[in-house]
Amino acid sequence: MKEKVVIPTEEIEKLYARLYREAEDAGYHLNPDVEFTKDLVRSLLVNEKRFGYQICPCRRSLGNKADDLDVICPCDYRDKDVDEFGACYCGLYVSEDVLKGTRVLASIPERRPSAQERQKIQTEPGLKNISQLSLPVWRCKVCGYLCAREQPPSVCPICKAKKDRFEKFI
Repeated sequence: MKEKVVIPTEEIEKLYARLYREAEDAGYHLNPDVEFTKDLVRSLLVNEKRFGYQICPCRRSLGNKADDLDVICPCDYRDKDVDEFGACYCGLYVSEDVLKGTRVLASIPERRPSAQERQKIQTEPGLKNISQLSLPVWRCKVCGYLCAREQPPSVCPICKAKKDRFEKFI
């Protein structure tokens, strides 16, 4: 049985404030349900005490950091989930539409590959050249920020330019 980890309220408040500031500065938004969000923040801190890193509160640790890198908050799946469903898997980060109340959240499917699928990905031969990239690279025409993902971000995390200011770079 896992030992109960108690997190002081001050720690929760401090991390919440930091995550809120960092999210807004980078063009992201925390869930507007502050009580729910602070429960997630508490869970991040519990996981940090248990595992040594802030694994997503809604996912199970595989037992070591190298295998959990994809789900250390913010996880590798956040942007795609927020773009497609309006929130990340655990609901910590939400889209602007959700923040404004013009979009209602629904269930978000798990994107994390199974252990077997991850093993297959790790053993596949590496990409041979840039034309074989699995995702397009988007460039912010304002500041030059580059990111590899299916769609450009809603807001550039560097200069805050909107999605329409990005161009497909590769």
